[in-house]
Amino acid sequence: MWLRVYISPQNIRKIQLPQLPASVDDLQAELKSKLQLQGEFLLQYEDPDFGNELCNLSDISELPAEKAVLKIVWDKDSSVLDQSDTQSVSSLGTASVSSSASTETPSAIIQSNMRSTSQWPSPFPIPTFSYDVELRLHKGNDVYDQTNKALSVPREMKSHILEKIAETIFALKAYPHSEEIEDVASALVLKHPCLTEPGNGKGFEGWKMSIKYKLGNYRSKLRSAGCNEVSINRKRGGGDRTSTVKKAKRGEVNYLPDHPKGQSDDSLEEERLILVEEIKKKTKNEVLINQKMSLTFSLRRKEIVEVVPMVSEVLERWPALFLTNELCNEFKRITSVDLLETFRASIHQHTPQLLKLYRARKGAFGTEMEDLLNKLDQQTTNIVTYRKQTVLEGLPMFLREDSSVLFKTCLVKDRQTRGMKVGILIVIEDDAPPSTLPSVTKFAVVLEEVIVLRDAPDLQSALAYLFGLLFALDFEYPKQLKYTFEVIEKVFMEMGTHCSARVQSLKTKLLL
Repeated sequence: MWLRVYISPQNIRKIQLPQLPASVDDLQAELKSKLQLQGEFLLQYEDPDFGNELCNLSDISELPAEKAVLKIVWDKDSSVLDQSDTQSVSSLGTASVSSSASTETPSAIIQSNMRSTSQWPSPFPIPTFSYDVELRLHKGNDVYDQTNKALSVPREMKSHILEKIAETIFALKAYPHSEEIEDVASALVLKHPCLTEPGNGKGFEGWKMSIKYKLGNYRSKLRSAGCNEVSINRKRGGGDRTSTVKKAKRGEVNYLPDHPKGQSDDSLEEERLILVEEIKKKTKNEVLINQKMSLTFSLRRKEIVEVVPMVSEVLERWPALFLTNELCNEFKRITSVDLLETFRASIHQHTPQLLKLYRARKGAFGTEMEDLLNKLDQQTTNIVTYRKQTVLEGLPMFLREDSSVLFKTCLVKDRQTRGMKVGILIVIEDDAPPSTLPSVTKFAVVLEEVIVLRDAPDLQSALAYLFGLLFALDFEYPKQLKYTFEVIEKVFMEMGTHCSARVQSLKTKLLL
């Protein structure tokens, strides 16, 4: 069962449950476990019988089948989130559980700068403005309701509105898409109709352009103040300026955060050395490793994004990053998305339809697709696993890309990684009888001709780890596989909605 859970206005999560819990109490316990929630709360759900209006959930049978939207209503005397989530939500500076969160200052945003949501909110939460501006808007809305006459907005009032909106947008995303800025402008005139622009247009085109330019000016202010996330994107110029533009383009939520308050390059380097020593121990303290990896996240991102080291250098300086648990944690820090859970659930969901598409058009892709499907038909054990493996191996072919660039099969004694910049080794046994299909012994992830992860249990785990490493190491997608990784990002992981025509076509077919 899929659930969309409103924890707070800026923390909306999507999770999947293997089955519907037996009671409301069991559902609350499940949510506390999966979302790391603390404290007491009520659950409300959108009731389709009443136009999706919210109703208190008193019986588990009231929930709609398969998909449901839940809202958490917190007990005022209770702790809302665990400590890490509280810091993340408060760093947004726009809206948390209480309305007072809108008073969060930009300096607090810069100090923590760890965003907690990967989804652009809809509708966009327009912030509360200063008392005098809110008073003018309130009176203006009353006049607009009676006379349909728009408010004449003084320059200083408009500047204040745009400044507050720019702060709110930046707290969610430093470089929003044009459509997202349009969502903000639309939400502004929806909340304050007196700001609607006259004419036959949408009524907010001018606000959209003003917000766009104000956000650019706001980023310039932050750049001057030393904000890492925007400082790295200086345009070509003199002095210490650079022409290299590096910014979040693939759904990253925390692309290049500033150091935690009270930390510096030197202090975090000391923490890194402690981390490296811990990794060398035979019996590792996993709790300590996780704490140090979280603390040194900003230093690691600074090195990876600004210095662009080789994979072998990252392996030497940050060996913990290549532990599967820590890789998943790193991916969640960067994107706020659960790597393995989301990927596996999506593959499970889309496998039947993808196989139908492969079989329906296998003649259009030469013998490779036909051979792949024939191998699947010959399997007599672990059918579910082989179906998912076939779906992943066939994806580049279906998108008319070279699957041999991504997947390379080799014998146990002959692990050749030469020429593999980004890929997965499918290692098969050396002495399989000619009459049988060779058995896969393991899967290994390769970057820059180096095996960085060994012994992945199956192909979907190996591909998920590879995708996570592309984000953790800020790798570009290989040009020969750009559509394959775009499908993983936009369709499987649901990180963004802006798709190329080829990927949008596949996405549409999967929904049929």
